[in-house]
Amino acid sequence: MAAPSVAPVTRQVSGRAAPAPVASGPESGQPLAAAVADLPVLDAFGRRLPFGALFRERRAVVVFVRHFLCYVCKEYVEDLAKIPKSFLQEANVTLIVIGQSSYHHIEPFCKLTGYSHEIYVDPEREIYKRLGMKRGEEIVSSGQSPHIKSNILSGSIRSLWRAVTGPLFDFQGDPAQQGGTLILGPGNNIHFIHRDRNRLDHKPINCVLQLVGVQHVDFTGKPSVIHV
Repeated sequence: MAAPSVAPVTRQVSGRAAPAPVASGPESGQPLAAAVADLPVLDAFGRRLPFGALFRERRAVVVFVRHFLCYVCKEYVEDLAKIPKSFLQEANVTLIVIGQSSYHHIEPFCKLTGYSHEIYVDPEREIYKRLGMKRGEEIVSSGQSPHIKSNILSGSIRSLWRAVTGPLFDFQGDPAQQGGTLILGPGNNIHFIHRDRNRLDHKPINCVLQLVGVQHVDFTGKPSVIHV
């Protein structure tokens, strides 16, 4: 039996004031341009497929990360990895991470974070640009993230250590590039878009999951307390 239709989400959930409009890129409630949907992403084997094919058949939460050496991205994706696949399947939603490094870095990043959902790269950052993702850090207060455990000093040191001990000494992407989160599909529908203004401006995961009808996830790791 076909799943009941879900009204598209066209709002952005935030505890802060809405950011100023960006100069370029699509907005929620507008269709994704066919030219952007046709741009390629690469999987872990280097195979190319159109960006739009990722969400052609069903809704997808698409998270664009800064770069794979970023400690903020690592810890955020570690929490994305904790989302049970059964939760996504129940809501008929796909979870996708997109980076901007070489595809060779996908498998090591997944092993590092424990992430097992879909992941691709946009090495030329063409999709980032066409979606209006910011480059550079905007100095704004982004509040305390529930997903980031390291402070800037310890996190940066660990990122640098991963860079110098890795098989290739690179930043696995442009360090100035910011990411963002979208809810897309089926087809080229854009239901929600958030462009990160700095490395800590990502959306709390449960806020995004709520928009697509996915169950709340406990990211604290604390055991449940049973009252008797």
